[in-house]
Amino acid sequence: MAVPLKQTLRIGAYVVRQHLSGARRYPLVLMMEPLLRCNLACAGCGKIDYPDDVLNARLSVKDALDSVDQCPAPVVVLAGGEPLLHREIDRIVRGTLARGKFVYLCTNALLLEKKLDLFEPNPAFTFTVHLDGDRDDHDRAVSRAGTFDQAVSAIRAARARGFRVNINCTLFNTADPERVAAFFDFAHQAGVEGITLSPGYAYERAPDGQHFLTRRATKDLFRALFQRGRGRGWKFTQSSLFLDFLCGNQTYACTPWGNPTRTVFGWQRPCYLLGEGYARTYQELMDETDWDSYGTGRYEKCADCMVHSGYEATAVTDTLDHPLKAARVALFGPRTSGPFAPDLPLDGQRPAVDRYDEVLAEGRAALAAAAEQAE
Repeated sequence: MAVPLKQTLRIGAYVVRQHLSGARRYPLVLMMEPLLRCNLACAGCGKIDYPDDVLNARLSVKDALDSVDQCPAPVVVLAGGEPLLHREIDRIVRGTLARGKFVYLCTNALLLEKKLDLFEPNPAFTFTVHLDGDRDDHDRAVSRAGTFDQAVSAIRAARARGFRVNINCTLFNTADPERVAAFFDFAHQAGVEGITLSPGYAYERAPDGQHFLTRRATKDLFRALFQRGRGRGWKFTQSSLFLDFLCGNQTYACTPWGNPTRTVFGWQRPCYLLGEGYARTYQELMDETDWDSYGTGRYEKCADCMVHSGYEATAVTDTLDHPLKAARVALFGPRTSGPFAPDLPLDGQRPAVDRYDEVLAEGRAALAAAAEQAE
């Protein structure tokens, strides 16, 4: 595992307290998007398809830190868009760390070397650099040549300055397990401390909708990848049972409340990946979202999703319930052969609904109300 022991113990104690208190739903990670604008236009991304008035919006430092105060999650992930485009992102990081949170700043690293002086190394602070494979695979995924080399240069510069650095690797149906395995070797040699793995989520408004993985393709890909990983010393930021889930060995339901998302519009329902409305506060999100109407087997848009923002919290809960199973997978790695665990049936799922225009109007109204209140 690439998670520091202090963080592991703190999160473990938090999860145990939640269970002992009888909490049915609780967050592990606060996903915060202080802006939606990005300096890349990745073909598989559906997060930046907004008009300019929305892309120009920013969460203020006060609103960002108020959101951290509302949500008890021990980990805060700053994403976007590209968070380094936010002129006060360093103040948001410092304020979040001062509240005792573990902070991960997700970045494509195009601005990272220029911005390093804004930050100070801290055991609770990690840069998570977006790298979707080797030079050819990554530059193709982000639709711009040269980005891989810039990101690797930034990783090395950040590590030389004493910062913790992980990478976030999203895989699509074009991924070749042998090349991905070689890339993981290279990433560790370049100094990264851990890897966050994810199959690409099928954003309905992504420019390229042809290369998302089905559930079966996800399981086949990750089994082939982990077969090549034995003995190579790869370190991952995720729980062993989530990785086992990616290999098709666990039957899990999505728990989207484990990773609540705060955007410039408000608290996004139901999750980081699927925007179907917004709540004004964290408590409203938790209390008034119809959680039972989302997830694989419940909603068509969720049918192929196996992403950590929906399933890592499920795996963590299973780890607490079955620690020996989790320890066995952590020690020996995910099983890469044999039958798959039963999957969730899809025959009862409700059909997908296109709510983009409605949700965008709702979000713009929230932005207008916030601007009026600020005046």
